[in-house]
Amino acid sequence: MRARQRFTIWFESCRLSRRADWLLAWSLRLSALVSGALVVFITVFVIAEAWPALRSIGVWRFLNDASWYPSAGVEDGTFNLVPMLVGTVLTTAGAIVLAAPLGVLSAIFRQVYAPPGVGRVYRWLIELLAGIPSVVYGFWGLVVVVPIITRFEPPGASLLAGILILTLMILPTTTLASDAALQSVPRRTIEGAAALGLGRWATLQGVALPAASSGIATGVLLATGRALGETMAVLMVCGNVVAVPDSLFDPVRTLTANIALEMAYALDGHRSALFVSGLVLLLLVSALVLAAEVVDRRQAVG
Repeated sequence: MRARQRFTIWFESCRLSRRADWLLAWSLRLSALVSGALVVFITVFVIAEAWPALRSIGVWRFLNDASWYPSAGVEDGTFNLVPMLVGTVLTTAGAIVLAAPLGVLSAIFRQVYAPPGVGRVYRWLIELLAGIPSVVYGFWGLVVVVPIITRFEPPGASLLAGILILTLMILPTTTLASDAALQSVPRRTIEGAAALGLGRWATLQGVALPAASSGIATGVLLATGRALGETMAVLMVCGNVVAVPDSLFDPVRTLTANIALEMAYALDGHRSALFVSGLVLLLLVSALVLAAEVVDRRQAVG
């Protein structure tokens, strides 16, 4: 009788487990379907809104017009997006060049060199930095960073200010992703390198960092995406002048800042032209994701 009861309990638990697995599987499928549908919907919506400008103005004018003055209409207005595209790429690239090595070095410090207590406090501070709203970063940059740059080279609101603020904003992303990647390296791998007589730095350089390279690259990708899409901070510190910068101290306008500044009063062709700016951003992010996928596949094959 007891054996029969144990069998009944086991059978019921297996049935409940199968039901839970079935619910989990279908919940994950539904979540994936909704996420994919949202991406497709946003893409189709942006293309549909940008299409009237692409049809009536043409792609060539967005690359070759004298300047950006779309409010005059399709016939008399000018629609050059190149200065804002250059400003977006330069601010993002400059921030990544600074934030990526700083993030990796910060993660190495926390994982390898910092005492346990200091490491925990340091990670808490980085997480706190990640939670600060972008408008706070922008306001801080406007009242602190911009005046400092002004002392050396007016007007202060410039490409350099945007790079510095974006670096501070994406540093937590690169640091936390690199920290997680280094923490996921198997302990046996590190112990094996130590058993072979490798020092701490040699183990990091030859074993830990190559093993964590995929996670670190993912963190850099996420940080790049955030830098490309940042609006308020760069709007407040970059100067918002539609011109290709000649130096780090020249003001610039990014595509996101351009949309935020003009969408409130844009009508007809002007509004559609702003959606072209959004479409360009979408293409930039898509190219970024595609490049990351190619790199991951090459690493997997290698």
